[in-house]
Amino acid sequence: MELKTGKKTVIIVAGPTAAGKTAVAIRLAEHFKTEIISADSRQCYKELNIGVARPSEEELKAIPHYFIASHSIQEEITAVGFAEYALQKVSELFKKQDVVVMVGGTGLYIKAFCEGLSPMPDIDPVIRKRIIQQYEEKGLAWLQEQIREKDPAFFEKGEMQNPQRVMRALEMVESTGKGILSFQKGEKVIRDFNIIKIGVELPKEQLHRNIHQRVDKMIEAGLVDEVKGLLPYKELNALQTVGYAEIFEYLQDDISLEKAIEEIKAHTRQYAKRQLTWFRKDEEIKWFAPDNINAMIQWAKEKL
Repeated sequence: MELKTGKKTVIIVAGPTAAGKTAVAIRLAEHFKTEIISADSRQCYKELNIGVARPSEEELKAIPHYFIASHSIQEEITAVGFAEYALQKVSELFKKQDVVVMVGGTGLYIKAFCEGLSPMPDIDPVIRKRIIQQYEEKGLAWLQEQIREKDPAFFEKGEMQNPQRVMRALEMVESTGKGILSFQKGEKVIRDFNIIKIGVELPKEQLHRNIHQRVDKMIEAGLVDEVKGLLPYKELNALQTVGYAEIFEYLQDDISLEKAIEEIKAHTRQYAKRQLTWFRKDEEIKWFAPDNINAMIQWAKEKL
């Protein structure tokens, strides 16, 4: 394949959960005869399958995927760690092909890969455990109040409806005495390869229908049993996530299964909205409907 830019290329497929990114990435990888790196902060855990909508066995057989079921929930993975992993993998894959596809909805991981991030300091595990326990007892409003007092800069600019992000900010300020945003002001790195960004989007009503159907299928596929097997690890950072947190509440008799399912759907819709807000800020992303694969291929070829 002739590359107009003269550079090897990573095609990134981004967008909200349940928009159809996996199918798009596989079609692109098949067309460009290449392989896929996942940029998903939960599908990388081998213990998590149903609740993170990991690609099916057929999809994984169709095209080799990396950063899927590659780590344990007991490992601490950061955006910087992901970028190091993905850069190494891209370097290996570029030895045999000109194009690599990356797909995922974790915006910070994609940003770290494309632009670099400053390494984050280690967090005191005692502080982390205490914050998680207090959040479970007192809820999101308590977390938000703590951040308002201790890290007003994040309170103004951060994702204050995302418990995961707010807990991360709180543990950072309590461990280091500095706000989390002060660690994210590194110089933007220019990579030595070409990056093309494709966004996959659906009308809001269709995306919500997809989310609801996906959650129902997860329950049918045995999500409750999957989460039950993870009860001993429920305080790990990897499990403070939509689909697992709500079922833990059900298993502890805090809410009914019906309520847990309702909450998973609502929290997933909120998460999809946050993902879209993040990706919409990136002017390099060209947006397509998931079934408009030919237009994506044509656009990518023009950028190669």
